Amino acid sequence: MTYENLTGRTAVITGAASGIGAAVATALAENGARVALLARRGDRIDDLAAKLNANGGEAIAVTADVTSDASIADAVARIHAAFGRVDLVVNSAGVMIPDPIGTAPFDDWQKMIDTNLTGVLRVLRAFTPDLTADGHADLVNISSIGAHEYFKDYAVYGATKAAVTYLSQSLRAELGPAGVRVTNIEPGLVRSELRDDITGDAAAFLTGWIAEAGILSAEDFADIVAFTVSRPAHVNIRHMVTMPTTQY
Repeated sequence: MTYENLTGRTAVITGAASGIGAAVATALAENGARVALLARRGDRIDDLAAKLNANGGEAIAVTADVTSDASIADAVARIHAAFGRVDLVVNSAGVMIPDPIGTAPFDDWQKMIDTNLTGVLRVLRAFTPDLTADGHADLVNISSIGAHEYFKDYAVYGATKAAVTYLSQSLRAELGPAGVRVTNIEPGLVRSELRDDITGDAAAFLTGWIAEAGILSAEDFADIVAFTVSRPAHVNIRHMVTMPTTQY
């Protein structure tokens, strides 16, 4: 799909090295937005930025870690130097580690909290002055159906996503008067690298679930993001749950 009124916008996408983040960056660039690709894997985002630029887009790769204050501060400076003000932020970086609550390594919990929740807050804080500066901007947070559905061994992951969903709700009241639309999107089964390192029973569960329910491509999901942020400025698609038709 083509969304012409994204031309001239400046977007930051975290987790842009793969999956949903890379697909969202591609969709926005193909629709005329300047895109700053943020991720820890610099080689991946370098390649994606080169591809987008070769196809007529405007993209920069900014190696950054959402769990680091210094890294995000440096990323903001680099993005401002290249593009100026940012008016669209997509928080897509995430970690998903299923563990039984009684035996999970605390480091796994901390990694999910630092990335899925504190990382979102860190990026939000860094770009709030940009978003609120000129009367129209978008903040898109990628949550999960795990925010309100129960899945065995995903309690802490779900808790981080529930926090993002609640945060988005609260931010609408705080940022809306400044012209910032806040959208919270809860994906169901979407193809990404989140499950690549999952093994054992948890991996078998996911494989069986996908075989039964189907799965969206990252590009399917990215089109939804592009559609959402391309609505007229007075229209805010506040909350969306996005799943394959056969997932229920």
